[in-house]
Amino acid sequence: MIKTLGYVADHPGDQLHLFSFERDEPRETEIVLDVLYCGVCHSDIHQVKNEWGNTVYPCVPGHEVVGRVSRIGEAVTRVRVGDVVGVGCMIDSCRTCEACEQGEENYCQGPNSWLATYNGPMIPKAKARTGENMYGRDNTYGGYSSTLVVSQDFVIKIPPRLPYAAAAPLLCAGVTTYSPLKHWGVTAGHVVGVVGMGGLGHLAVKLAKAMGAEVTVFTTHAEKTDAALDIGATRVVLESDQAAFEALAGQIDFILSTVPQKHDLNPYILLLKRDKTVVAVGALEPMAPLNNMQIAFNCKSTAGSLIGSIAETEEVLTFCADHEITPNIHLIDINGVNAAFKDVERGDVRFRYVIKMDWMDAMGG
Repeated sequence: MIKTLGYVADHPGDQLHLFSFERDEPRETEIVLDVLYCGVCHSDIHQVKNEWGNTVYPCVPGHEVVGRVSRIGEAVTRVRVGDVVGVGCMIDSCRTCEACEQGEENYCQGPNSWLATYNGPMIPKAKARTGENMYGRDNTYGGYSSTLVVSQDFVIKIPPRLPYAAAAPLLCAGVTTYSPLKHWGVTAGHVVGVVGMGGLGHLAVKLAKAMGAEVTVFTTHAEKTDAALDIGATRVVLESDQAAFEALAGQIDFILSTVPQKHDLNPYILLLKRDKTVVAVGALEPMAPLNNMQIAFNCKSTAGSLIGSIAETEEVLTFCADHEITPNIHLIDINGVNAAFKDVERGDVRFRYVIKMDWMDAMGG
């Protein structure tokens, strides 16, 4: 067993605190990472608080992980000891369902869906047939930790042109916005709307701009206007500005909503051109009812998208390296993560916290 330190929540109202546990030894196709950096995602907060109703405690969050390979199983061929690699939301999947065979592991249709980097199987433990997932592990602990064990097929090499700390948010926030932009064919000349200007939203702006699109940001925070324009947005519209919404009716080719809570998509449906789509990636709970008259009369669509595949994660890292795109990050120590959670909930971070792992500091050494 591998002795590991992590930051853990024991129940929904708990502050994250230092936790000592053991990880399994790597199987023949698995690797061990010494974690260097881990992004702080709003979904970490949802999960720690059990706001989606499926949290398995104790919960060690973290799924934007960059680490150095310290050990490899005897059958590992894709990486070597010393490589710096990334791990996103998944550490395995069933490998045999239609989605997995088509390279879309993020839509795995196996008994418990894909194996999450933390919080074990995707469905609640009580609803699994045996109380364990298909891999024999009833819980998984994530990247707010000193080590991680993962299948070689679910790690991504970090391009040397990307700073390691800045690469971390691309493993979730980056691919979560890149995947729908790619899937719905955003290209040069398109007008793209981005709803929300946080960790996901600011990356969506940068990615869509690099794809050649004109980007409009929709936000509730006027103080984010300058930042949005600085990173490539053409215009910024406050969600309270009804006149601006009316002026944009029927003008937008694609809208990506990155808001991490339940919100109303109906005002944005009106902004779409005929036969265009609004996609929600930030919220994973029931949304406000849709006015189907607005949708049907102009053949418009609403859709969802879940993170991205391993191949798409590799693509977005390469795309960002090629276009010199990095997220706007603030480095913190692991013992500052509880304060960081509060900042994220208030929308006070511009725009992504990344934890630099230093366990001597965490232990007061």
